[in-house]
Amino acid sequence: MKQYAVISDIHGNVTALKAVLQDIRQRGIDEILCLGDLVGKGPNSAEAVDICREACSVIIQGNWDENIVNEDIQLEEVLWHRSQLGETRLTFLKTLPFLYDFNIGETPVRLFHASQLGNRTRVFMNDSYEKHIAMFESTVFTGNHFIPKVVGYGDIHSVFMKNMRGKMLFNAGSVGNPLDINQSSYVILRENPSNNTEDFPDLSFIRVAYDIEEELRIAKRTGMPGFSEYQQELRTARYRGR
Repeated sequence: MKQYAVISDIHGNVTALKAVLQDIRQRGIDEILCLGDLVGKGPNSAEAVDICREACSVIIQGNWDENIVNEDIQLEEVLWHRSQLGETRLTFLKTLPFLYDFNIGETPVRLFHASQLGNRTRVFMNDSYEKHIAMFESTVFTGNHFIPKVVGYGDIHSVFMKNMRGKMLFNAGSVGNPLDINQSSYVILRENPSNNTEDFPDLSFIRVAYDIEEELRIAKRTGMPGFSEYQQELRTARYRGR
């Protein structure tokens, strides 16, 4: 029975990414699907892009990926991360799709980075039922040819799953910048063995510990901007804006 690993929000944290990929390999997962934000915040955006291109069958564009290639954005932190990538990787990030539609068994599944409205509209775990159920709607961003029963996304760096009147919404959390607990997270999806078309795919949340202090030593050596905020987020799992 085919198994999918859904990863998201690596943010240049290759220490965490390698730990997660090792865990995925040990579990014999068939495909890895990435929900974006390969770059930014952490020190190794270029290597994160290269590793994900090799490991993942699908990569979706996240808001940081979108910002990095937007030359109108001239913030110091964005410029530093952009300078690490080179033209080939920047071109790759520009061409990434915004979403991925597929079936697990008979169940239609949609994956995107942030929401059905695009990468700049954020949806949190404690938002209203109306905001959550809207994630399944057809929009200009998603198109209207596919009606998902399961929707998965990243962006908010905190895992959750909700069953809503025959639909399932989940967040895969973050590999490289988790903001619920300071361990990497990802999701495993597999076809439900019951073969009942009314059942959702099996979903498992996986946590992976990695060497946070080693990642911070790597980051500090680069002299990257935003190091103190990055350090706070990795050690405390609290967003820098709080």
